[in-house]
Amino acid sequence: MSTLVTLPVLLPMLGAGLTVITSRSATLQRLIGIAVLIAVAVLAAVLLVAADRTGPIVAEMGGWAAPVGIALVADRLAALLLLVSTLVTLAVLVYSIDQRVADYGRETPSTTFHPMYLLLCTGVSLAYLTGDLFTLFVAFEIMLSASYVLITRRTSASRIRSGMTYVTVSLTSSLLFLTMVALVYAATGTVNLADLAAQVGELPDGLRTVLALLVVVVFGIKAAVVPLHFWLPDSYPNAPSPVTALFAGLLTKVGLYALLRTQTLVFPQDGSKTLLLWLAVATMVVGALGALAQNDLNRLLSFLLVSHIGYMLFGIAVFDVAGIAGTVLYIVHHITVQATLFLVSGLITRRTGTVSIDRMGGLAKTAPALAVLFAVPALTLAGIPPTSGFVAKLALLQAGAGSGVATAAVAGVVVASSLLTLYAMARVWVRVFWGTPQPPLSDPDPTDELVVGTGSTPRPMVAAAGSLAAVSVAIAVAAGPLSAVTGRAAEDLLDRGPYRTAVLGEEAR
Repeated sequence: MSTLVTLPVLLPMLGAGLTVITSRSATLQRLIGIAVLIAVAVLAAVLLVAADRTGPIVAEMGGWAAPVGIALVADRLAALLLLVSTLVTLAVLVYSIDQRVADYGRETPSTTFHPMYLLLCTGVSLAYLTGDLFTLFVAFEIMLSASYVLITRRTSASRIRSGMTYVTVSLTSSLLFLTMVALVYAATGTVNLADLAAQVGELPDGLRTVLALLVVVVFGIKAAVVPLHFWLPDSYPNAPSPVTALFAGLLTKVGLYALLRTQTLVFPQDGSKTLLLWLAVATMVVGALGALAQNDLNRLLSFLLVSHIGYMLFGIAVFDVAGIAGTVLYIVHHITVQATLFLVSGLITRRTGTVSIDRMGGLAKTAPALAVLFAVPALTLAGIPPTSGFVAKLALLQAGAGSGVATAAVAGVVVASSLLTLYAMARVWVRVFWGTPQPPLSDPDPTDELVVGTGSTPRPMVAAAGSLAAVSVAIAVAAGPLSAVTGRAAEDLLDRGPYRTAVLGEEAR
């Protein structure tokens, strides 16, 4: 089983190399990408079942035992998020292939998209599975290197501007990340997460607090936590729709995963939980209010993405089994629903030729399939029963209600933010899908920052977006068993014992 832990990292990396070699054959590139992601999804499912039955599975790289060597660890949390993330990347890849076929023809290959796409998947898999801070830094750099290329494809002035913002913030956060790794190593002599769980507890209180706050800042930037969120609404809306969907679904969640892992394993008693509670409130409120002020559909969705990061922070701040389980469940739900909304936004843009909500209208009559595709994730994001969003928010609210006056008050902010999300989604519905149908624009609004639509909606692209909507429905249907898995994952995270024992063996006892 330990060999299987390495394959979700190795297969996309090898696939990226193969797509470079086969860059003259569009068909081979597409087949390689789809085959690799299907294989990774199967591996993730196997690892999830095995980790749930027997505990964390560890692979020691190069034969060097931890904490000296690099360890890859598949526990319940890592395997679950790897599975959901891979399903999303697979659906987005199918969507992007169909979009490229519709725009450029079936035989047109891509020299950059497929290699960079699979390289980004490599970074995501490595981030979930790595067992040390420095390899986590490497994983983020792999993701960022690929994302720099993907976010600036089909170059335009607006994309170059937003790409510069994205690259500048990413490089700054990477510098802070590397500084944090160096300081942690200087203070403890190790970067292995399981080993740090013991070493950090022996540090002076002041030093431990400084390191914990630096970790919050580094991963707060990557997760777009307010007030470190400013880069996201200016970067994501200008990328091609499948790239935006992938980034929105995965990249911020990987940052949040890193924050969850370090807060539970390395800094469980650092005193930053009150700070996380306030950051959660600010993120929920600022994101929701920012969404209400937008007329650009993609910017509106980007601000809602920021808002819902606050929900997951709230669960971490509660810091008990119920709160952590609610956060994990919310991450699973949000990965799928946010990616679905951005894919549907891309379909709407193709149909109408604009991203301006005020210039759309009547799509419920002219494109009823798009109306259904938007309604399902929109209601899910707002948390309307019996969707997966309702289940995840209910779990967080129950955790908050049982954890004291302060967290119960923040639970009220969760409800208010959900109502603002519902209002924002209702506003989009009224302006985009009701009213008089509008013809596709032949004279694009110069303020629109996406390519003018074609007036067509290719069926395979609709099917790809629909498959993600079906996954979000499946999460609601399987809420009982899934909640049980997230509960067991939360118990392991707070106990820390099973993880440390699997990585360090008898040394952890």
